[in-house]
Amino acid sequence: MRHAKKTFKIGRTSSHRRCLIANMLKSLIENEKIVTTTTKAKELKRHADKIITIAKEDSLHARRKAISTLMIRYNPLSSKERKEVKAGDTSSYNTDRKTIQKLFSTLKTRFESRNGGYTRIIKLNNRVGDAAQNCYLEFLQ
Repeated sequence: MRHAKKTFKIGRTSSHRRCLIANMLKSLIENEKIVTTTTKAKELKRHADKIITIAKEDSLHARRKAISTLMIRYNPLSSKERKEVKAGDTSSYNTDRKTIQKLFSTLKTRFESRNGGYTRIIKLNNRVGDAAQNCYLEFLQ
């Protein structure tokens, strides 16, 4: 029996699937809209809604949990770059730092009053080549 086994395996090993989901989540947070196959989008929707719920908590534990889920890597900042960041210039940040910053500031405030359902899937035409069903996965406004 397959009770309580809701993971779409997407034809990948567990480590490949975890990396795929982390990369797609980062892209979704950064661009707020991605084009992917319907199967991947349905699995990613589950993870995207969970990470927004984590971000709404906004504690140190929540940040660490989000960093772990997104497989974030921080580039070490030099002392000069740290001074610039304290002054407000975040140009020395890599995209991963900006992703976490956006998640815990912009997206958190946007979805404060919502209790769930932060994303939606809009189906598109089939992909040329393998005829896979394509779709948009995007955050609600």
